[in-house]
Amino acid sequence: MGQWLDSITGWLTLNPEWLAVAVFIVACVECLAIAGLIVPGTVLLFAIAALAGSGALSLSETLLLGFLGGLLGDGISYFLGRHFHQNIRRLPGLRHHPEWMNGAETYFHKYGIASLLVGRFIGPLRPMLPMVAGMCDMPLPRFVAVSLLAGAGWSVAYLLPGWATGAAFRLPLPEGFWPEAGVVTAAIAVLLGLSLNSSLRGHRRATLWIGCASLTLLIALFIGYHHLDNFDHGLIALVQEHRSPWLDEVMVRITQLGEFKKMFVASAVFTGLLLLARQWRQAVFVGATLAGAAVINTGTKLFFARGRPEILTDPLTSFSMPSGHASGSFAFFLALAVLAGLGQPTRLRMTWLLLGCIPAAFIALSRVYLGAHWPTDILAGTLLAMAVCAFSLTLSQYRSPLPAMPAKTWWLLLPAVVAVLGFIALTGTSHALLRYAY
Repeated sequence: MGQWLDSITGWLTLNPEWLAVAVFIVACVECLAIAGLIVPGTVLLFAIAALAGSGALSLSETLLLGFLGGLLGDGISYFLGRHFHQNIRRLPGLRHHPEWMNGAETYFHKYGIASLLVGRFIGPLRPMLPMVAGMCDMPLPRFVAVSLLAGAGWSVAYLLPGWATGAAFRLPLPEGFWPEAGVVTAAIAVLLGLSLNSSLRGHRRATLWIGCASLTLLIALFIGYHHLDNFDHGLIALVQEHRSPWLDEVMVRITQLGEFKKMFVASAVFTGLLLLARQWRQAVFVGATLAGAAVINTGTKLFFARGRPEILTDPLTSFSMPSGHASGSFAFFLALAVLAGLGQPTRLRMTWLLLGCIPAAFIALSRVYLGAHWPTDILAGTLLAMAVCAFSLTLSQYRSPLPAMPAKTWWLLLPAVVAVLGFIALTGTSHALLRYAY
């Protein structure tokens, strides 16, 4: 595999005009039934995205090509299942590996639409679930809507790290950037590893351990953020080089979701609907998580009084660390993801948490893009939200686990939350654009 990968990346290095085609094709194959299980598309996508980030393609072009390629793979897989139905099992590959089909089919029948959202981020299921959806005659409009949503998150999660790595190697970054970036990456990897290991092993106090680990890293960051100046300045420089007017508008709309007053309204609606539906314990958990993150964030920000990057044309008066946008958005979406995972198997709960992190990460990263926060501000806000959410969940489940919410509660909650967030994102853009102009 190493020689094969080296030969492909070597040829693309000499022929960068084919990189756009390569991103599209590899993304398509990665999401294509059967082929996605055979070809090591994840490794190849990272390598090609890194080449694209070295100057051949912009970030928006890379993400769009990956998104469109993934959609094509989904579409072909869906129509294969729709055309062949049960005869799909006779296709080459599936005939000798029935377990590929059986696992995806069981997952689809158990979780329905949610399986397409969650399964998109699970390697063995990603290329098979669209075909199973077609085989089971899932309505095309519903499949397209889910595929668009899942594909957008997937393209960012799978292509952005590679592209950013390629761009970072191209730019003249501060001398200490890479060692400091390595420390940050290692700390995050340890936290994620501990979280996954304790959760998958079913430890009784897994949530408490995750909260303690997050709090430990947060305290370490508060003490040592001065030693990460090269990381902060280097990453800010990397991001600012790739700003564009149209992306500015998109990021301003996204960042508005994390504004304190607007997040307060969304949080009040979230908690109020749970109370209206008589989900008392869930409402206490959500309220404690959101209020705790807001109060602690405000107190620590005043205590550290860290200045913001000197990028904004209209500098914000409040201090920057930890990021209120990061802590508020992660607290909001992690709480929502925890509720979605109640009563589910451990792996599915972990995947719901991953999906919850995607919109929160967009909001948090928009602050770095717009120059309103240092990267370590974002990291501090994220760790704060994780710690508060974990401790709140531990206390809420001290005597007994939180019960899963009925479907009628979700039909009340989700449309209202989506409507509020959509209204927030569409209002006040003109004034915000002036503030964040570069």
